Amino acid sequence: MPAAVSAALSATPGATIRTDTDPSAWDAFVHASPDSSYVHLSGWRDVMSRAMGHVTHRYAMVDAHGAIVGVLPVTHVRSALFGKHAVSMPFLNYGGALGAPAVQRALAEHAVAEAQRAGISSILLRGRAPQALPWDPTLLKLTVMRPLPATPELLLKEFDAKLRSQVKRALKEGATVHHGPDELPAFYEVFRRHMRDLGTPVMPRRFFEEIVRTFPVEARVTTVRHEGVPIAGGFGFRWHDEFEITWASSLIAYKKMSPNMLLYWGVMEQCMAEGVQRFDFGRSNPDSGTHKFKKQWGGDDVPLHWYYPGRGSAALPQKEQGAFALATKLWKRLPLGVASALGPHIVRGVP
Repeated sequence: MPAAVSAALSATPGATIRTDTDPSAWDAFVHASPDSSYVHLSGWRDVMSRAMGHVTHRYAMVDAHGAIVGVLPVTHVRSALFGKHAVSMPFLNYGGALGAPAVQRALAEHAVAEAQRAGISSILLRGRAPQALPWDPTLLKLTVMRPLPATPELLLKEFDAKLRSQVKRALKEGATVHHGPDELPAFYEVFRRHMRDLGTPVMPRRFFEEIVRTFPVEARVTTVRHEGVPIAGGFGFRWHDEFEITWASSLIAYKKMSPNMLLYWGVMEQCMAEGVQRFDFGRSNPDSGTHKFKKQWGGDDVPLHWYYPGRGSAALPQKEQGAFALATKLWKRLPLGVASALGPHIVRGVP
């Protein structure tokens, strides 16, 4: 047993780390934890299993009375192409351990030891805030956060003239914004085309279907349509008084109309109607085009604290590697049907 695990257990008499805690008790702890996110919810185990074929371990530290004092979900991703990885959580921006500092460290070191016993040495623990872990975080990714006022009118006043004009451009062309789970097929149609154009394998549609089915309260889908045709789409999550837009796409053919600007505005407008106070633009690389797009909305940079125990980040597939750059160029040339059929089989193995 790792020393940190022993120390944490001794500091909490009778404490044990278990993987069979009741999902409702797990979720109650997550909702009450100040640093939690929608990514920590118990339902992700079923989503990852049904849509991706991955095994997710829900590590929970419980005290002598059986009460949960800390949790850490970790998914084992196995792929013949990319190898074996343990991630909290794959495809998402957050994760990591919840609990007191000693509990966080104990859960993380326990998860690392379990992964290594399973033949996995590449481990990634994702989070927004620093954690009490014995490894230095990498700060290679960031998100952009901005507070939302009470009404759309107040938010518009905070934008400069150029941004207001871009938001209204698609509206003047007759584009409309639509919200709700029924928009999932339209969202995915835009998403799969957009991913092919980026040269990136698309995630399976079933992944998003399972998310909507498992998290009907948290998951939100939005599309922008022009003459009935979906031209932009976003998929995100409401968590307490915060919203994260996790995936967003728009069609290149409609770029002059700026449907992506209307998409983000439409999502923010809906958030304000629901009383959401903070808007999370999702992760990006510093100073990238995506990062600059998000910054124009007036938010602040928030570094993401990601930890790589074991061999570190070099053991994970990196999009900047030469082989990935070549694959990206080739993928852009594939017919949409071929890219849509092959993509889900490849992306399942990406941590």
